[in-house]
Amino acid sequence: MYADQRTVMKNVQLVGVLERMCQGLELTDSQFELAKSRYEGVGRWLADAEDLLIRTVAIYLQGSTAIGTTVKPIGSNEHDVDLVAHVSEPDHIISPPALKAAIGNRLRANCHYARILEEMGRCWRLNYANEFHLDITPSIPNPICGRGGELVPDKELRDWSASNPKGYKALFLERAKLIPQMRLMKGRIAADSAGSHVEPYPKQVGFKGILPRTVQLAKRHRDIHFQNLDPCLAPISVIVTTLTSRSYEFCVRNRIYDSELDLLCDVIRCMPFFIQIDDSTGRRRWFIWNETTDNENFAEKWNADPGRAQAFYSWHGQLLADLESLTHIEGLDMLAKQLGGAFGRDPAAQALDGMTESVSTARRTNRLVAAPALGLGVSASSGSTPVRANTFFGSDD
Repeated sequence: MYADQRTVMKNVQLVGVLERMCQGLELTDSQFELAKSRYEGVGRWLADAEDLLIRTVAIYLQGSTAIGTTVKPIGSNEHDVDLVAHVSEPDHIISPPALKAAIGNRLRANCHYARILEEMGRCWRLNYANEFHLDITPSIPNPICGRGGELVPDKELRDWSASNPKGYKALFLERAKLIPQMRLMKGRIAADSAGSHVEPYPKQVGFKGILPRTVQLAKRHRDIHFQNLDPCLAPISVIVTTLTSRSYEFCVRNRIYDSELDLLCDVIRCMPFFIQIDDSTGRRRWFIWNETTDNENFAEKWNADPGRAQAFYSWHGQLLADLESLTHIEGLDMLAKQLGGAFGRDPAAQALDGMTESVSTARRTNRLVAAPALGLGVSASSGSTPVRANTFFGSDD
């Protein structure tokens, strides 16, 4: 076997492990449906209010749940589910505190919601113990944004600030649809045309979606990295998501890759390219713009506290180093140690157990095959050869 073929096969298995790990960090289908029924119930309760202002509120998802990049918080069984309570046509100018108070009063009028309601700085939180919490942020239309943007309360609840949850979601999902160019796929076509029968990629080892999975891995690595540091310095999720999505679009449109893992590493590598830096005043300033509305700088806090920017670059360098090191690891024990340190011991162990179990099961049922230039598969086809149950990191026996 040629060295480059072995590397491709190894990367395929690594992607399978990372995919399984991401699956363990996100909302399950049943959890998502439960959260959906809960926030739809909140919407119905608000819609039945006597207050005409509250009756016009529309509830919808924003953030990681809306775009499929949720990551379970470390040490907690509860996921964050972010919602917007949008008043589309307020009949008068309303302040952030007034709209927030009106929504809170209506929620308190429901005895069930009143028991689990918690007031946060800019939103209301409904705490469903050991499940998730729903954060409900008020919003109104932004009349000066031509892209359908909204206004949400600023941190101090003194004024409205620009945002565009729906536009942000639409842009992210459009980028996620972009299909990368892979040299391996071209090689498979060439092999077929030459009369070779090549085993297709096992469905379970590909990323469910490269862009969402990259965001999840970056966010999880961030949470682990800052566990023993100052968590206030950790880059906020919207910064991680924005830089990842812009980098993904750039990489997919301009480069060709040997594997999904190579693309993953390159997307992470290129993230800082999309941070605008201004040194013209003699004091460095950073800008990570919300492309879907005007004047929303996600890196605004960096300019007040440059330590946040330094923390981002330090974390980013470690994330890239940890991902790039994976292809050089030999042995499942070393792989488990590296993944556990970077992404958490339990998710890494569960993902590796899933990989080795699928290989062992395939071996027991004589469905484990090695296909030309691809690696291990779990379904027989012409041109494939039955093999022993091992991985490219070492035997699972």
